[in-house]
Amino acid sequence: MFSGAVPLAVRMRPKSLDEVAGQRHLLKPGSPLVSLATDASGAKGSASVILWGPPGTGKTTIAQSIAHSSGRRFVELSAVTAGVKDVRQVMEEAMTSRDLYGLSTVLFLDEIHRFTKAQQDALLPGVENGWVILVAATTENPSFSVISPLLSRSLLLTLEQLSDDDLRTVVQRAVDDPRGLGGRFEVTDEAMDTIIRLASGDARRALTALEAASVSADSLANVVPDLVEAAQNAPTGSDDGENDESADGDDDEDESEEGDEDASGARDATASDGPARPRITADIVSSAVDRALLRYDRNGDEHYDVISAFIKSIRGSDVDAALHYLARMIEAGEDPRFIARRIIISASEDIGMADPNALGVAVAAADAVQFIGMPEGRIPLAQAVVYLATAAKSNASYLAIDKAIADVRAGAFGRVPKPMRDAHYAGAKRLGHGKGYRYPHDTDLGVAEQQYLPDELRNVRYYTPTNHGNERDVSSRLAKLMRIVRGEK
Repeated sequence: MFSGAVPLAVRMRPKSLDEVAGQRHLLKPGSPLVSLATDASGAKGSASVILWGPPGTGKTTIAQSIAHSSGRRFVELSAVTAGVKDVRQVMEEAMTSRDLYGLSTVLFLDEIHRFTKAQQDALLPGVENGWVILVAATTENPSFSVISPLLSRSLLLTLEQLSDDDLRTVVQRAVDDPRGLGGRFEVTDEAMDTIIRLASGDARRALTALEAASVSADSLANVVPDLVEAAQNAPTGSDDGENDESADGDDDEDESEEGDEDASGARDATASDGPARPRITADIVSSAVDRALLRYDRNGDEHYDVISAFIKSIRGSDVDAALHYLARMIEAGEDPRFIARRIIISASEDIGMADPNALGVAVAAADAVQFIGMPEGRIPLAQAVVYLATAAKSNASYLAIDKAIADVRAGAFGRVPKPMRDAHYAGAKRLGHGKGYRYPHDTDLGVAEQQYLPDELRNVRYYTPTNHGNERDVSSRLAKLMRIVRGEK
């Protein structure tokens, strides 16, 4: 088979756990994965595992390394194409292999989060009875995407995003290894750094970027010599012009050739070195790869992580961090209405009475997004985020309502005092409803001393304002109000 037709990332897939970059916390001697991959008899390491991690971190590689261990039968299914019928067939064959030949089966199930509950239920008998050793891979949090019975019967192993050093090892191996570029290209340090930065911890992405850059560099290396040769063979004009060129043309020719080479960024050899190696530069990488990989799953774990960081950045008054996470959500295609709702919540939860205008700004931004749509909607969203992040903060209102709800849920409530009860229906006055109520607007101060809370809660305080922003004035005013309404000293 022509290897050039196979993607570089596939050609460079490690053939053993020793070649896996990163994940050292899972690949220590004696770990479940190592035991599973090195068990020649198939008698050990019978625990099923669920591999959870971002794309390009080695989930499939680890599964195939386990498959290459002797003493086991290996079956691979993809949740994208397999159904319940396929799963049951694998289970039946696995049971037959175990009972007739004493051969255990490893079932690798990629993207298990795409399986429905019914499809995952079909896996349970085989996993529970040991007919198969399940090695499942998912990029989404299994707590949300894998049924509880299957989780309880499997080891959940979390793969970490690859570090820059891990990616450098992966890329350099691909540059040197005969399975990859075989040393036919030179990769500059700047180009290596660019590939690593664009990969965002994804080895597959890094290798794809390297492959695309190598194609561009190879094309440039072939084009530039043709341009130089064409220039050298071009008509030169009169004999006088030729004589002038021969008089001082050496320097000009050197400068021309040097300029051609610098412009291409794709050749790296002198005449004595033999054929020039195409050079992969940072500019070539940047042109081959449009932009950095944005890792974001609107229905998965990253969705919750980013929105959490967004809210915490606003709460912590780091306006730049808040804008960064806003940009990530916008670029990932997050529903702008979801973003607007979270901004509104933040305006009341984290800012509240410290700056009452924050809620108005947040609601106005939500209305604006609804009215004008995206991408222009990003502008009022950004304005609201900047306002909220730079506003004074107080969660006193948020804490107050939660305390009040906690009391109600705990049964700490009583009858509404009679003066506060509704007196507008027939017979209400006979029951004493409304009797003794003092109408605040009839008093000189607009505030009257009387009991509003039930007897059981007459002295309770839920709202305690801070000294931040507008709430500093609220605190002073509230103290005066409580002295009048409750007679507090």
